[in-house]
Amino acid sequence: MEVYPAIDLMNGKAVRLYKGERERVRVYGDPLKFAEKFSELVDKIHIVDLDGAFTGRPQNLDVIKRIIEETGLRVQVGGGFRDYNSIAKAYEIGVENVILGTKAFDLKFLEMVTQEFPGITVSLDSKAGKVAVRGWTEASEIEVSEAYEMLRGYVNRFVYTSIERDGTLTGIESIEKFWRDEEFIYAGGVSSPQDVIKLAEIGFSGVIVGKALYEGAVSLEELVGVAEIAGKEDNRGP
Repeated sequence: MEVYPAIDLMNGKAVRLYKGERERVRVYGDPLKFAEKFSELVDKIHIVDLDGAFTGRPQNLDVIKRIIEETGLRVQVGGGFRDYNSIAKAYEIGVENVILGTKAFDLKFLEMVTQEFPGITVSLDSKAGKVAVRGWTEASEIEVSEAYEMLRGYVNRFVYTSIERDGTLTGIESIEKFWRDEEFIYAGGVSSPQDVIKLAEIGFSGVIVGKALYEGAVSLEELVGVAEIAGKEDNRGP
């Protein structure tokens, strides 16, 4: 079980939204300072370019490049990657995984970029069990499990986000495993070590944690320790 501290970027600052609503934003400050702090305990972080998610084109790649260069952290990033050039630019600056949301459902495009770039990841953003797109502003009629079946032939790495839990600190969503042996990472509402343990038991391979760290609800050190134990127990098998 891997723990990925999250940095959400808006106007070059580290922020958190409540349930993805841009009107309900809290600014925390310099993202590089948070990245440097996270790098003491993990070697990979999760970044969301919120400006990119809302506009359809990444807006903070310069900030992300600086984080990679100055901390040495590995980075997975999502938010507005809906064309070839923006994905290519992200890989050029050293991003390890570009995360696709809206554009993942263009299967011709998905097939092309997965053949060209390593580590492409798909974000399954869930609202009431249905996939939300375009920065979570539009709901589709596609069930999350249905979307997974549609896309699993192209990628083997997914982020599952519970939109209704995101930024709420209310704990994880109750969910049953619907995926197979792909890398599956959970995001949304994580606020305690117990959440991490539950996610490992369900079958998630990783967890993204944001607001709980910024608000001091839990320490990254504690979560990393719990995740290591949960991972060992999971590998032990029945």
